[in-house]
Amino acid sequence: MGRSSHITLDDIAKRLNVSKVTVSKALRGHPDISKETTQLVKKTVQEMGYTPNYMARNLSSQHSNTIGVVIPKIAHFFFSSLIESIYDTAFHNNYEIILTVSQENSEREIKHIESLLAMRVDGLIVSITQQTRDHTIFERVKKQGIPLTFVDRVFDIPGSSTITVDDRGGSFMAIEHAINLGYKKIAHLAGYPEINIGLRRYQGFEDAMKLHGIPVNPDWVIYGGFGEEAGYRGFMRLLNSGNMPEFIFAVTYPVALGVYAAVEEAGLKIPDDVDIMCFGNSDVNRFISPSLSCVNQPTDKLGKTAVELTLDQIRNIDMVEPQHIEIPTELILRETCSVISRRA
Repeated sequence: MGRSSHITLDDIAKRLNVSKVTVSKALRGHPDISKETTQLVKKTVQEMGYTPNYMARNLSSQHSNTIGVVIPKIAHFFFSSLIESIYDTAFHNNYEIILTVSQENSEREIKHIESLLAMRVDGLIVSITQQTRDHTIFERVKKQGIPLTFVDRVFDIPGSSTITVDDRGGSFMAIEHAINLGYKKIAHLAGYPEINIGLRRYQGFEDAMKLHGIPVNPDWVIYGGFGEEAGYRGFMRLLNSGNMPEFIFAVTYPVALGVYAAVEEAGLKIPDDVDIMCFGNSDVNRFISPSLSCVNQPTDKLGKTAVELTLDQIRNIDMVEPQHIEIPTELILRETCSVISRRA
């Protein structure tokens, strides 16, 4: 017995002794088709297990009603909650999402984008990898006239939209809060400066230090990525230097988790031996101790805005100018970097 995915409109038409056009119109709710025929077609479709061939539809239609999404990771709270917001907004606009995950690998990112273009997606939403330096694939997307929106980690590609949070301002708030608590020996585990979030979050750190007259110790600014391993290695480097800071600002929540693991391995305690805050929130925070203060990124607004920007360009391809939107952040204070955690 053949698989149900091989059932075609022709098969349904033959079963009902009607034309293929009639079946197609009935499935689309076309007013030319009577209510009784429409109900009969839909019932037969269910009985026969027919599913639409979207690839074939894309080849014959001007729009596929799909948006391709490329993100670096799926396991972390930031990206998983961002995806949920993207899916929800797309669904309410009668669009489907085709999700791909680059795993922080720029070659995979390129292959995913090429596959999505071959699938005739109407637009693309991309958060680049920490390895991405080459713009070529994105310039190709724009040359093909495909609406392109970058979210969180972005490139400045002419004709594309970007949606980010206020990375610089959020970092500034975090560092100024730590300084107001009395911390002066402040380190920053800083990601990569070639990626916008790494650069802007470092700039906010530097802004606050300069404003309060605290020199930036270059040995306490450690670049190395946005994941847990970067946080672990960064803390161990600080520890082995023999010159520990009082406070660490982590560029992402996963980096902070790496610090937690390293601190425990070293037999130290947060915030007694070193205090910490990070950029980004997570629902796993309730499972770690002490609970981690952070700069909160509103992923619901990021995802919703990314889809809305993309749809605006899809629906008005020659009329809508690309936009660059920056969403405010806020501090969420918990057990770290608080009045309670401040040491004498």
